[in-house]
Amino acid sequence: MYRIVNKRRLNPTVTMMDIEAPLVARKAEAGQFIILRVDADGERIPLTVAGCDRERGTVKIIFQIVGGTTERLNHKEAGEYISDFVGPLGRATETEGLRKVCVVGGGVGCAIALPVAQKLASLGAEVHSIVGFRNKDLVILEEEFAAASKKLDIMTDDGSYGRKGVVTEPLKETLEAGEHFDEVIAIGPLVMMKFVVATCKPYGVKTVVSMNPIMIDGTGMCGGCRLTVGGKTKFACVDGPDFDGYEVDFDEAMMRGSMYRDFERHAYEEACNLFRKEVE
Repeated sequence: MYRIVNKRRLNPTVTMMDIEAPLVARKAEAGQFIILRVDADGERIPLTVAGCDRERGTVKIIFQIVGGTTERLNHKEAGEYISDFVGPLGRATETEGLRKVCVVGGGVGCAIALPVAQKLASLGAEVHSIVGFRNKDLVILEEEFAAASKKLDIMTDDGSYGRKGVVTEPLKETLEAGEHFDEVIAIGPLVMMKFVVATCKPYGVKTVVSMNPIMIDGTGMCGGCRLTVGGKTKFACVDGPDFDGYEVDFDEAMMRGSMYRDFERHAYEEACNLFRKEVE
């Protein structure tokens, strides 16, 4: 059993928790993930390591409430326990030797982008961060990004905070102005990452994307997280989650990612109804 040390709501649909898991905290690096189960009968879900405190033995997770499991997890409070917490899994983001990097995050993907930006900053790299959200109410981790970045652009679809527009706009303006990056790292919705790659391609900038497909076991055995990368089948859990953005078949990934959307919604509604009955 793994104790929830701290819980904080970042916006109406996104929650942050610190989980007591000293063995995971000892080895986890930016870009890796864990798989958890809320209870012994629950499903396994992958969540990115959003940070860790090696001295306290805690691992930070940030999740969006989209399905039944995340709804159940969100009903847990500090001091309570979750059943399983396995990791670190996946390959850490490669940061060695990078001196100037643009980190692009979209929505809850910013929870994955932040530890990468922090790791780069700790190594002395110059970090430019561009983060995008639908509106002001959904903005998360602004202070943390500002602390890790030499320059920070915040975009909102409706212009209610920061600058109105999408993340590719300041990225393209920066590249057009002659700014050179060793690498652009994009983390967020598939369609966002697809257009970040398209924006970078004319300038020949290496672009890395973090993929988060359907996943079950996290060890490469189930095949659920398969992707086509460079014309070959890869598994996000063991070969990734980071891949060369120019080689990812985004259209296939988006089609596979939408297969269980209705099932997810149904599971979420069932969980909500269950908790309503418990309250009554």
